Amino acid sequence: MLLRFTLCLLLCFTLAPLPGASPLKVEIVDQGLVHPWGLAFLPGGDLLVSERPGRLLRISADGQRHPVAGLPEIAAEGQGGLLDLAQDDEGWLYFSYSEPGPGGSSTAVARARLQDDRLVSLQPLFSQRPKVSGGAHFGSRLVLGSDGLLYITLGDRFHYRDQAQRLDNHLGKTVRLNRDGSVPHDNPFIHTRGALPEIWSLGHRNMQGAAWRPVARQFWAHEHGPQGGDEVNLIERGNNYGWPRVSFGEEYGGGKIGEGGSAPGLTGPLKVWVPSIAPSGMLFHSGNHYPQWQDKLFIGALRGQKLVELTLAGDSIIAERALLTERGERIRTIKEGPDGALYLLTDSAAGKLLRVTP
Repeated sequence: MLLRFTLCLLLCFTLAPLPGASPLKVEIVDQGLVHPWGLAFLPGGDLLVSERPGRLLRISADGQRHPVAGLPEIAAEGQGGLLDLAQDDEGWLYFSYSEPGPGGSSTAVARARLQDDRLVSLQPLFSQRPKVSGGAHFGSRLVLGSDGLLYITLGDRFHYRDQAQRLDNHLGKTVRLNRDGSVPHDNPFIHTRGALPEIWSLGHRNMQGAAWRPVARQFWAHEHGPQGGDEVNLIERGNNYGWPRVSFGEEYGGGKIGEGGSAPGLTGPLKVWVPSIAPSGMLFHSGNHYPQWQDKLFIGALRGQKLVELTLAGDSIIAERALLTERGERIRTIKEGPDGALYLLTDSAAGKLLRVTP
């Protein structure tokens, strides 16, 4: 099990609670990671961590780091690079990254198998269209739903935000695929003339968090707003979430965006943060090991430098609690480990992997 990492003999320690500190136990599993982004758990207790500059690491159960070879070419620029990781029960590792090409770069997704610290049987699954210049708003989270499908969140690439309302491109969209990269026959726009059939929803800005809600078999995501207006959304088939026609944020430098906070025919958020917390990472906890966390929604905050715990009643968010505020760290990623603990990646040039328990 991950909690038995030999590395913890050297690096894992329980932090003494500070006055007003969160009621959580925090252990450092690893540190000195360069802007870590994605996290996946392997059979036998090893784990994989992606670093945004383009390195994939296998951290073995004895705490040793092993660089993994076989990645495709990656355009590591700005917010782009090697991004999210997910693994299915058949041994496929899914990863997202910024892919270079004519016109600039775009978010892409591939899958491969891990063999002796090398990716083999690499299969490209998806490439966002079009490729554009710039290093902002790539998304990108990967969600393997219990419905057997792959959900991908995508950014609007910042300078191209109006494209989020068009169905002839992937900018500002979520995408739904079969796990081999083919398009499900029941996708909402598969028979819409001029629409890209992979699209599941539209009208998004920059989604750096997404999660499957097991108790309701739902796909949720959050996204960054501009100068406020971060959103949590239940992502449903074919819905338009409004960006940039509506927003609770404002233009950089001030000024209203679009038609305000709502408009007919658009789906509104379940939660909004003003000012922005810059959310990243998202998890519905299964609660098998810690029943008090059952169906709690956990979200990391970059600008807010905290872990947010949200309590739900049905599909409504009824309570919010800020945790780990005393640490002052940008939380990039949240995953539930095989031991039921929360595993967090902090975003910095010397990022950490934290294990958190009640």
